[in-house]
Amino acid sequence: MARYNKIYAGPFTEATPQVQERICAAAVLPGTALVDSGANFAQAGAASNLRIYIAQDNYLTMKGVDDAWAAGDRVIGMEMLDEQFFNVRVPTATNVARGAALTTNASGKFVLATTGNRIIAFAEEAYNNTSGSDQLVRARVAKGNLASA
Repeated sequence: MARYNKIYAGPFTEATPQVQERICAAAVLPGTALVDSGANFAQAGAASNLRIYIAQDNYLTMKGVDDAWAAGDRVIGMEMLDEQFFNVRVPTATNVARGAALTTNASGKFVLATTGNRIIAFAEEAYNNTSGSDQLVRARVAKGNLASA
């Protein structure tokens, strides 16, 4: 079960983030990274160098953050803005420290960045994911990575 019930985490004084809606060929979990794939979305790969969107929870069908968007669905991808927080999905056995640099793994989940990886976001909280399942961790986009193409 997820620690948070929404992917967009605020601040509440900000307007909700700008979004793009596109078909995604693969099933995706909210909080994972998406990239442009022509006119569609695709799950981001390991240390992706493309523009990153965060898959939003499917509030339109009243589904939660642990309910995947089905393959072929029109997915809502949130554009990451510097002043906004997002709850991003980290895999089990990932120990995240506050301020840790995050990148993506092969399934679009956020993992600790290593030397040479593109830093996509920074963790805004510390969390040791020993839960046995993917969890959501609060993060903010890394400056300079807003509009990579």
